[in-house]
Amino acid sequence: MGENLLSTLGAFALALAALIVVHEYGHYLVARLCGVKVLRFSVGFGRPLLTWRAGPEQTEWVLAAFPLGGYVKMLDEREGEVPAADAHRSFNRQSLGRRSLIVAAGPAANFVLAIVLYWFLFMQGVPELRAVVAEPPAATVAAQAGLTEGELIRVVSGKPVATWAEVRWEAMHLALDGRPLELEVINPRGEIAFRSIPTAMLQPTELEGDVLRPLGIGLFRPLLKPIIGSIVADGPAARAGVRVGDMIMAVDGKPVRDWSEMAALIRQVTLRALDLEVLRDGRRETVQVTPLVVEEQGRRIGRVGIGVKDDPAAYDAMRTVVAYGPIESATRALRLTWETSALTLRMMGRMLTGELSWKNISGPVTIADYAGQSARMGSDHFLRFLALISISLGVLNLLPVPVLDGGHLLYYFAELVKGGPLSERAMEIGQQIGLSLLFLLMAFALYNDINRLVSG
Repeated sequence: MGENLLSTLGAFALALAALIVVHEYGHYLVARLCGVKVLRFSVGFGRPLLTWRAGPEQTEWVLAAFPLGGYVKMLDEREGEVPAADAHRSFNRQSLGRRSLIVAAGPAANFVLAIVLYWFLFMQGVPELRAVVAEPPAATVAAQAGLTEGELIRVVSGKPVATWAEVRWEAMHLALDGRPLELEVINPRGEIAFRSIPTAMLQPTELEGDVLRPLGIGLFRPLLKPIIGSIVADGPAARAGVRVGDMIMAVDGKPVRDWSEMAALIRQVTLRALDLEVLRDGRRETVQVTPLVVEEQGRRIGRVGIGVKDDPAAYDAMRTVVAYGPIESATRALRLTWETSALTLRMMGRMLTGELSWKNISGPVTIADYAGQSARMGSDHFLRFLALISISLGVLNLLPVPVLDGGHLLYYFAELVKGGPLSERAMEIGQQIGLSLLFLLMAFALYNDINRLVSG
């Protein structure tokens, strides 16, 4: 547990530092190109921990105590006296177009970072799971459409797909619009077939997670023995005395043949203890475990805090490596960054209208957890996480909220329409509104973090 905590904190610190430096360097670089004098480049807020001067103008570079953010301080006559010789290099003396470019450069740098990371990942190729489907549960729309176990999805509504991640991505976009998934599949005998899966019946809560599951579309998984490979520290199974290496033979007296069958039985138990019959050192023992009840896509399910023992050989046939040339990789990186940005805005819009829950907002604790998990899974997963968070940061900063970059751009647009800058009073009111909205967003994010910690 200690190692996991250290890796989580290390990955979070690395991700945070990269995102802040890239964002602020965007402001810094364009300010310099526009002839504006930069006084300070700070990573973090508050008391400086480390300070040095560098560059042709001896810009002050600062590493500060509170690391959740940063800023670039430019010469500005509104913030203090400026020598007459440097007045033309003040930010406030720049044209409306130049000021807009400098402000927009921070979010733009985050989008550029995401594009570069995706381009690199598409170039090198990343192991992915092939889009082979499991047997759909009876009465689901996938079963009614004729989807069967072992079919490989090759096209989703006209778009070729090579991996399960691509299927989920396309399905999410289609489901948000209520459009059906038009699938082209090939079965294990090599025969091509077409399946139409409606999505209009999905409830808002079902759009917040894996949209494929409520449709009955699941990833085919090789049968794995119900052998425990990991146990969550201080979880229900750990407290009951379950051990790594135990093979679960039955749940509440019902024999189980594989891990998925066992997991399905445990998920159903939410209001009582259950009996796990385990094979340990050649002997059968019964352990009573009380599942932790959590909410998943609007349903309450039971979890006991165990993980399957990996069988790498069983998954070899399910993996594929997809790599592209430099031009195709660049095209795909641009498209994926654009689509992710658009999807982020759509999700935000649906949260504002109440169509989606505010529970989807994540705070620093959840982001740190994801950073640690992705880092432990490998560098390619961590770089994907970094690209996704960089896009989210870019979109967030472009929102028309005062105190954010998008708020400043809103001021400049008003200045363009009005023919002159806004009054100090109007800008003060805007700042107060912006800070209130930002604190409200932070409060929601922290509440969701705490709620996730409590619910496991």
